[in-house]
Amino acid sequence: MNRFFLLTLSLLFSLSMMGQLPFQKTDVKDVMKKVADWQIAHQKDVKHGALDWTNAALYMGMLDWAELAETEMGDSSYYDWLVKLGRRYGWQPDKRMYHADDIAVGQVFIDLYNKYKDKNMLYPTQARAEWVVNHPSDGPMDLDYKKRETLERWTWCDALYMAPPVYVKLYMLTGDKRFIKFMNKEYKATYDLLFDKDERLFYRDSRYLTQKEANGSKVFWGRGNGWVLGGLAEMLQDFPTNDKNRKFYENLFITLSARVAELQSTDGFWHASMLDPASYPSPETSATGFIVYALAYGVNEGLLDRDTYLPIVEKGWKALVSAVETDGKLGYVQPIGADPKKVTRDMTEVYGVGAFLLAGNQVYKMSR
Repeated sequence: MNRFFLLTLSLLFSLSMMGQLPFQKTDVKDVMKKVADWQIAHQKDVKHGALDWTNAALYMGMLDWAELAETEMGDSSYYDWLVKLGRRYGWQPDKRMYHADDIAVGQVFIDLYNKYKDKNMLYPTQARAEWVVNHPSDGPMDLDYKKRETLERWTWCDALYMAPPVYVKLYMLTGDKRFIKFMNKEYKATYDLLFDKDERLFYRDSRYLTQKEANGSKVFWGRGNGWVLGGLAEMLQDFPTNDKNRKFYENLFITLSARVAELQSTDGFWHASMLDPASYPSPETSATGFIVYALAYGVNEGLLDRDTYLPIVEKGWKALVSAVETDGKLGYVQPIGADPKKVTRDMTEVYGVGAFLLAGNQVYKMSR
């Protein structure tokens, strides 16, 4: 009888663990807090502008962490930190009117508006987006940093993380179809130019269409593809399942997820180069963070097969945690760039921390 009882308990426990990662929620939460607190304590050392895309990516991760901290620990200090920052800059996006990077921070301000219903948080981003929609750029799609007009559209794959979620959020918030029509048109122009349908990966921009890695493979940047996949996860969280626009992005998310899953290195990381990791053997936590975030989101939402992707997420999260120092500093973050570069453990950047917190939030949801 006792043996039967123990077997039953064991079976019930096994069933309860199906679909969950073997991490304790407390451990995930603790390492997220450590990383978030380290970054806040060192934010004064960050050289980027407060409204810059680099910090916008940090704030996106910090926003997810703020929600978790408030819900699970009753700690609203992280929300307070974000609100204080927004107020300091009048809830304005960054300076350049058309540049995708400069509206990225609007994602955070819109989400804060959805929580607090303070229209001051919303109006500047909405006004910027409305102006762009009403005066769309006809700039060329071939990126050339010497020509400002080539940065007015989404001519580099990172832009698909920075701008499209803003237009999706505004569309869902206002019902104004101009936002979604503009977003679809511009997104698909970038997709048509930069998505390689044979490799199922995104080039960073048009300059890389004909370049080759040392091993002869095409140049596909790890973080660049992480940006795209992370941006899709952000967009899909706002699209209703019955929205006609959703299917294209959902299919792209599934296709890109399947491809990057094939390219995870044995150490659990994705490296700076997707197809030539041997030339860039160091771990790279910003690419890994965005990819783990997206894959975990896909599993949690039923978009990706749980049995297939859980082991990949588990290995990726363990790799990310291994890059966290005892004081909470996240290392192995490739500096700002547009292609694969060498990375060392002492390198950190705010967008890498943002990616880590986004990933942690989704991993927390699937942990014990």
